[in-house]
Amino acid sequence: MNSLALDQVTHRFADVLAVDGVSLSVGASELVCLVGPSGCGKTTLLRVAAGVEELQQGRVQIGDRVVAGEGTAVAPEDRGVGLVFQDYVLFPHLKVLENVMFGLANMRAAERRSRAREVLEQVGMEGFGTAYPHELSGGEQQRVALARALAPRPRIMLLDEPFSGLDARLRNQIRDETLHLLKTSGTSTLMVTHDPEEAMFMADRIALMRAGRLEQVGTPAELYFHPANVFVAEFFGEVNQMTGIASGGQVSTPLGAVAVNGVADGTEVRILVRPEALQLRRLADCEAIPERTGVVQASRLLGRTSLVHLSVKGAGQGPMHLHARVPGRFLPAENDVVALILDSSQAFVFPSTDA
Repeated sequence: MNSLALDQVTHRFADVLAVDGVSLSVGASELVCLVGPSGCGKTTLLRVAAGVEELQQGRVQIGDRVVAGEGTAVAPEDRGVGLVFQDYVLFPHLKVLENVMFGLANMRAAERRSRAREVLEQVGMEGFGTAYPHELSGGEQQRVALARALAPRPRIMLLDEPFSGLDARLRNQIRDETLHLLKTSGTSTLMVTHDPEEAMFMADRIALMRAGRLEQVGTPAELYFHPANVFVAEFFGEVNQMTGIASGGQVSTPLGAVAVNGVADGTEVRILVRPEALQLRRLADCEAIPERTGVVQASRLLGRTSLVHLSVKGAGQGPMHLHARVPGRFLPAENDVVALILDSSQAFVFPSTDA
């Protein structure tokens, strides 16, 4: 049984259609990330699931219980959800232990204290029970907010940009800890983020939204390697773009022929090639004269990878500027000529009318 099911949810703010007929589920122990650009409706959808925004159209079900729709409107505090927002919303006048105990009103005092200490230990904050929120760092406050949400053992966790207020190094650490904690506890989670890399790091499945609608739902690998359209392909990383005409089941590009996957002959198409799809070889390392080459304009080491800027001769047109992202320390000099090898599994073709 799904921990959360949203069925044809639609929500408006005056004349603005924020969520447009979205259906989405979160399975038992599954972590689903809602991702998309600002204003696409992802936070509104999360707030409708939580009950913070009143459902206008559709249905929300948690476990086997309808909590919104069909004449039902269960209050947020009675839905069995754990909420963590980007500003954490800790009570400043309560100590850490008291903050975590706050949502455990149905337990006896000793049980509340014991459960609060248990989840504080799970998030690595067992030594901070007597501290006040203002005495904690941002990362520590995030851990306490997570502990408070987990304490009542919710059916579903709802996280809204929970790591956005942290600096990059701490954000990486805290989201790693959070992922393992949620997976270890078996908690089902719906998380909102605007960061595609964060979504791929955290999610079992990703739901990508645009203008209130779902563009594609699937595993990180499915969205990255099999994007449904141009928007999906571009959202999950930089792409080199070219145009061409479909002919005989393929399209010719300066990097070689690419399959068009059913696009009709004569159709103008856009070809999107990820930088990592371009493998580079120094001419001295090639056993034969390469069929396709590019001239290096610049090389930049980015840590685990290098980014190489290339000038590649276009078919019947001027040179094209392309990027190649290669593993390790591969830094050919400016004006070096390198061989180009295309991994066609990371080249995507769509009709030019596809937005």
